[in-house]
Amino acid sequence: MTANDRRQFVLDRLEQDGACSYDALAATLGVSSMTVRRDLGELIRRGAVIKSVGGVQRAHAPSYLYETALHSRLAVNRQEKRAIARAALGLIKAQQTVFLDGSSSCLELARALAKEKRAVTVVTNSALVCLELGKNSELSVVGIGGHYDANSLSYVGPQAEDWAKTLFFDLAFVGTKAFLPAKGTFESSLPTFRIKQIVAQRCGVLVLLADHSKFGQRALSQVLDVAQIHTVVTDDRTSRADLTLLAKKVKNVLVAPVNRIAQKGSAHAA
Repeated sequence: MTANDRRQFVLDRLEQDGACSYDALAATLGVSSMTVRRDLGELIRRGAVIKSVGGVQRAHAPSYLYETALHSRLAVNRQEKRAIARAALGLIKAQQTVFLDGSSSCLELARALAKEKRAVTVVTNSALVCLELGKNSELSVVGIGGHYDANSLSYVGPQAEDWAKTLFFDLAFVGTKAFLPAKGTFESSLPTFRIKQIVAQRCGVLVLLADHSKFGQRALSQVLDVAQIHTVVTDDRTSRADLTLLAKKVKNVLVAPVNRIAQKGSAHAA
């Protein structure tokens, strides 16, 4: 694992836990305490973390953004979601209008897009996605307002739905709680259903971001029919059987390779 890999691992760990000791990080990463201190010294210099007694804590991370139902999903299959985001980023072209929903997969895509220098208009109903995209002044960000859903950190309800019905998107990216390749996507959060369904009818291309753990799962209600989905971006841990079935149902399937070194580090932290 390179120094950059270790530093990113630390940032991911702090995003999940808030703080961590030097000794715990050294044991998890399998390196010396001195190596950890050098890595953290660089992160402290950048202002990415704050030094604490015996370790570090995250900097500039308001807890209200994370202490929600979304928090429990942010660190799950993080490396897979990052790989999916990198692959999905290649679908976005300059001057396009793009929709991102409030899923953890779309949040990773927002973070990746915020690092790019391209003129894109992004529409979202997610407060957290807006904050991520706002880091790039070249992006034009439009937030769909409405009733604030504290579990998803997104705006939903009749006002948000009415606004979504007036817009058209070149590309729309959505995540899902569960996915059956032969049927479609499933969700358990009722407030988020309608936005996804409306956006699916208002876009030129609908892209589903779904890591391998979503396949073969069913939730409370079906939201999108597989016939509505133009492209699926998944990771290379998705089974061959699921990919074969998916290829028969969806026009374009992208399989993103996962960084196995980073994945190993995440596994040790579990």
